[in-house]
Amino acid sequence: MKNHASTLLAEVRTFRQNHPDVRYVDLIALDIPGHFYGKRYPIEMLEKVAAGSPLKLPQNAVLLGVQGGLFKIGDYCFNDGDPDANRRLVPGTLKPVSWESQPLGQMLITSDGTEAPIEFEPREVLAKVLERLQHKGIHPVVAFELEFYLFDKKLDNGLPQFARDPLSDDPDDQPNLHIERLSRFSEVLDDMAQTAKDQGIDITVMTAEIGPGQFEINFGHLDDGMRAADWAALFCRSTRGVALKHGYRASFMAKPYLQYPGSGMHVHVSLYDGAGNNLLAAHQQQSLRHAVAGCLELLPHCMPIFSPNHNAFRRLGGTVNAATRASWGFEDRDACVRIPESDPRNLRIEHRLASADANPYLVLAAILVGLEHGLEAKRDPIAPLNEDRSSGSDFPLEMLDAVRAMQHQAVLRDKLGAEFVDVYCENKRQDHLAFQQEIHAREYRWFL
Repeated sequence: MKNHASTLLAEVRTFRQNHPDVRYVDLIALDIPGHFYGKRYPIEMLEKVAAGSPLKLPQNAVLLGVQGGLFKIGDYCFNDGDPDANRRLVPGTLKPVSWESQPLGQMLITSDGTEAPIEFEPREVLAKVLERLQHKGIHPVVAFELEFYLFDKKLDNGLPQFARDPLSDDPDDQPNLHIERLSRFSEVLDDMAQTAKDQGIDITVMTAEIGPGQFEINFGHLDDGMRAADWAALFCRSTRGVALKHGYRASFMAKPYLQYPGSGMHVHVSLYDGAGNNLLAAHQQQSLRHAVAGCLELLPHCMPIFSPNHNAFRRLGGTVNAATRASWGFEDRDACVRIPESDPRNLRIEHRLASADANPYLVLAAILVGLEHGLEAKRDPIAPLNEDRSSGSDFPLEMLDAVRAMQHQAVLRDKLGAEFVDVYCENKRQDHLAFQQEIHAREYRWFL
């Protein structure tokens, strides 16, 4: 613990030397819906925390709904006295914030690794999965890909407006999938990429996607799954901030336009043993087939994680490369689980179902549990789409059905934690019901 504290203290002191104008640091963590919460600390107090002073925040901050309110979930929130819970600083994450008007820093905090971690904190859920896999000699290598839209900064009666192309205001004039669109928006995109790199995130490929103002960013492969999820979470925060600075609004909303493709979170995962052998390639790739079967078996029960809100379910089906059935295939982007072409050393799955606004810690945890379950159960998967275009199994396409499918699934309760599953399902149920508590103008047009 002394070495850990000295490392953190050195990190804070080095940051202060390199950024003498920074007076405050945002200490942040991701809640269940995937939003950051936390506190803004004077830099002097952060040094004390790094030296070992307690860092406490309300436990129930993790339980916030999409709009930030608290729901009654068991005895949490209203019958537990709203207790504090210890958090710790995440080493290596203290970075400058360049998109605010005043000099600022930010640093991740978490309850995982403390004496009493919060069982339903997303980062803790992933930490337990990664720890269990490590004890089994399984070492994941992970890379995220995130799609997002740029909009005009101002909404039009609450509705998004297309990002203002420097050459044209007509969305049909934006060259979809063309390199030219990257050039037209290069000022803001370059700033997003550089800001992410300043946060320690390895940005690799950037693509103009099919929707007007839609882009995709790829991150480097990491042998640290937690850090990979940290990158995805931090990228969303910095990208929104940079967009506002340039007069745009960046959104990872799953389906902002019915007529254009939604935005997804694609996750590449390969598994290695302690000697560096690719476990998915073992036994002439039979292990890959087992892992895929496990992912597909649990996929219908993980839908509240992969599609975490009402809008995310709109993304499924419809336009491009978003399946409505659990499926897999080699080099097939219509599949939920795609196997990209690669040599045996780099054999991996690409899980394509999650929406871009899903919680990256929970998405990765769910995928890894599916792979783990498949390797243990050793079942063969259904036919790939390459052999049968109608192959696939159904999964829920509505939140309350999805919650029911998740809550009592034995493997998820065992491997993600029963307390987490119960809390998460109730959080999603309450968010969905709260969303229904508003009469839309369409109801008056149809039924008045």
